[in-house]
Amino acid sequence: MTTTDLHRLTGAYALHALSDEESTAFERHLAGCEPCAQETTELCATAARLGLAAATAPSPGLREQVLHRITTVRQETPGSPASVLPARVGPRTRLLSRWALAACLASAAALGGTAVWQHGQAEDARDQARRATRTTDAIAAVLAAPDARTRAAALTGDATGTVVVSRSQDRAVFVVSGLSAPPSGKVYQLWFDDGGTMRSAGLMDPGRGSQAVLLRGAVDGASGMGITVEPHGGSKHPTSAPLALMGFPG
Repeated sequence: MTTTDLHRLTGAYALHALSDEESTAFERHLAGCEPCAQETTELCATAARLGLAAATAPSPGLREQVLHRITTVRQETPGSPASVLPARVGPRTRLLSRWALAACLASAAALGGTAVWQHGQAEDARDQARRATRTTDAIAAVLAAPDARTRAAALTGDATGTVVVSRSQDRAVFVVSGLSAPPSGKVYQLWFDDGGTMRSAGLMDPGRGSQAVLLRGAVDGASGMGITVEPHGGSKHPTSAPLALMGFPG
């Protein structure tokens, strides 16, 4: 295995897609290659964050399909001119966008069930991938913002929640783990607390106990957030006592 080959293993290593022999060789390479070490650290963090954002169990053949696609796409060597982005685009945002798009397209291909899609199906898949990528990029921008601040709280049962707020981005992300499914016909709804007035911030996926949600709309001076159980489709105003109220970090 050449040094050039090792430079291109950062993504596969972060996704635990290497054999034991390849992992050992790559870890030796990391000790003396600062660009690869930096990119590997960022990709591992990205993989962990995406894991929170997509906790749905994959289909049995998805891993093999993703790995097959990895072998058909050349990865730029870290630090090479092709991998340099304009200053306004942060490296973490670039990495999240690249891996989220690959995951979305691979998942869509796995769910398609056919080797060749009709034109309409391909267009739908591309639209879904673009929407997912925009959301993931927005989440990445909040998490990677220099002024990002976090606050954690215990929710119902063993569930925990953490809100991440970036005033410069004027956005907030809610990360939850271990949340039980809402009652049948119900959904968890998020709210901004505008000085005691609750403003809808979107719905959570009722099928996921662990997820990262970009709160819909700007923070716009809100002092905190709340979570309620609402009828399917959500409500204009809270109709139940809050499961949790969390003040935004200063």
